[in-house]
Formats: sequence, structure tokens, C-alpha cells
Amino acid sequence: MQGKAVMERLRERPVLPGARGRIEAIDLARGIAIALMILSHSVSGLLGIGEVPEWGMVPIHLLTKFSSSLFIMVFGIALAVAFLGKTDAADWPRRRLKLLLRGLEVLFWYKVLTVVEMLPLYAPGDILDTLLYQRFPIWVEILGFYAIALLWIPWVLPLWRRMPLWSRLASPLLIALLAGWLERHAGFWGIEPLKALLVEDDDHYAWGQLSRLPLVMLGLLIGEAALRWVHEPASRHRLVAGLAAAGVAMLLGFLALSSGNLDAALIAVAWNEGKHPPGLAFMLFSLGGALIILALCLLGGGRAARLLKPLTLIGSDALSAFIFHIVVIFLILRLLLESWQVYSYPQVLGIGGLLILATAGWIALLRWKRERS
Repeated sequence: MQGKAVMERLRERPVLPGARGRIEAIDLARGIAIALMILSHSVSGLLGIGEVPEWGMVPIHLLTKFSSSLFIMVFGIALAVAFLGKTDAADWPRRRLKLLLRGLEVLFWYKVLTVVEMLPLYAPGDILDTLLYQRFPIWVEILGFYAIALLWIPWVLPLWRRMPLWSRLASPLLIALLAGWLERHAGFWGIEPLKALLVEDDDHYAWGQLSRLPLVMLGLLIGEAALRWVHEPASRHRLVAGLAAAGVAMLLGFLALSSGNLDAALIAVAWNEGKHPPGLAFMLFSLGGALIILALCLLGGGRAARLLKPLTLIGSDALSAFIFHIVVIFLILRLLLESWQVYSYPQVLGIGGLLILATAGWIALLRWKRERS
């Protein structure tokens, strides 16, 4: 009888409760991801990775590698929390349109920030090629991933919700294997930008829709669980324990994969080896750390979110935070103030820390203006 109950559970369609407002722990996790990103962008955008001392690569710059996996995973969680339970509602077309318009907004800012990033570095012809997808920027490219994802994922959210649990659980692994096979074996008719946009390419810095989709799917699954359990302490603790255990297992897998040469493996991850296209060692480290951070945020809940209010503020308005820090680093500091390789590594770290606080202040100001109006 117990086995039959398990099989029925695997076949079921999720009946999701509505979110009781924002889940502050999710905003905190997103804010931590953006803060790590701001720190990394400050170092690479104002100093250059080649100028970072060894003590800065490991552990400081190494820890920023948790940000990308955490950011994308929280994107999936947010979709589940805010939209997945509404896919069979009468107003779903309106909600879907809201997501599509958000995708167009992100696409607009992706193009604007591409120009901002490249102005201090490249000729106008190179910038135009990048705007036309002949090449890709570096620091703002993740916005390109979100823009495209928001234009197609809303159409398949109802299908995801109708899938039985066993197929939703299996999908991240199956899509990861498919994306890896396509990246190694598919020619994509010789169109390198198309390959980069779908499964990534060695010659282009891009986030592939298929290669990063497993992280979004994992976020959808975690979001479903969060909707069910986040307001029930006992169930939330089980979710936290599961996420933490998965994160620890991935980090242990990374250690095992390093084959006794841990220092070299850590340095390789810090230098972004295996980030584009995603490699096994890099993803074990990045996703393992991201899951542990997410588990800690859910464990701390609203109390941790309030205690770390600047990070929670940043996570509550990710697009504004991204726009602000890119404009400050590349338009103000690098272009107008000519601050490229002017400061030492400790000074650049300090600038990154101050920029995190300034970003939180900017979000608070925007929120105050909205409330006043």
C-alpha cells in the first residue's frame, strides 16, 4: 500500500496554495546573489581578473561563483511562487502577458546596458555587432538570458504544472544531458551565435537557454515546495535540510572530482574554467554553494531577511539593482572618472562593498518614491 501511495504521489498534478505576500527569504537569497555579482563585477570591471592576487582568487573571488547559479535558481523559484499556481486561473492570459512585457523590459535594458558596458572598451562597430547578436557582452549578458527566457517560459508553465511529479523531478537532469550533447555534437548550421544562445559555445560568453534551463527547473521544484511548506516550521525545516544536504553532496562531489589536487581545482573555478559552457566541476561547486545559501536563507526566514535588510532590499528589485551597479561601474567610474586599474585590489573590494550598500540605498529611494506617488 505504501508503494502504491508513492506512485500516486509521483503522478499527481501539484495543487499549489497561494503565496501569502512576498517570501522575504527568497528576496534575501536573490539579494545575496546580486551582492556577490556586484563584488565580482567591481573587481573585473575596475581592476581585471589578471591583477587579482592569489589570496584574492581563493577564497574571495572563488565564493562569488555561487552567484550565477543562485540567481538563475531563484528566478525559477520566483516563477513558481508568483505564477505557477495561477496557470489554470481565468486571468492567466493577463498574468502571462505581464511576464512577456517584463521580458521585453529586460531586453530593452539588456541592450542599453550592453552599450554602457562596451563604451569604455570597444569601437562603435563592435558595439553594433553585439547589439545584433554577432557577439556577446560579458558583464550584462545574464540579462540577455532572462529576457529571452521570459519570452518563452510563460508559454510552457501550464505544461510544467500538468506534468506528473516524476517527470518534473527527472527533467533537470535530462535537459542537462541533452544540452551537453548538443553543445558537443550539434553544428547549428554553422551559426555560432545561435549555438551560444541555446547551449553555449567556447568562443562566446553567453548563457544558453537549454544549458541553464535545468537550474530554472530546479528553482520551479523548490518554489513548489516553498509554497507548500515555507509557512509551516516543521515542513520548512525538512526542506532546508534537503537543500543543505544536496548542496553538501555537490561540494563533496567537487572534492572527489578534484582527485587530490584541490588547490588547482579551486583556482580553476575561480578563473571561471567550466563556466561557459558549463562544466561538471564548476557546476558542482557553484550549485552546491548556491543550495547551501538558499537553505540558510529559508532557515533564517523573515528574521534573517530583516537582519540583512540591505541585501533583502537589493533582492526585492533585481533589475533596478543590476542597472544601477552596471551604470556606476562602467559609465561613471570606468568611462567618466577613468578608474580602470587606478585602485589596488583591496581598494576595489572596498568600492564593491560600498556599491552594494549604495545599490540598497538606491532601491530604498525608488521604493520611497513609488510609495509617495
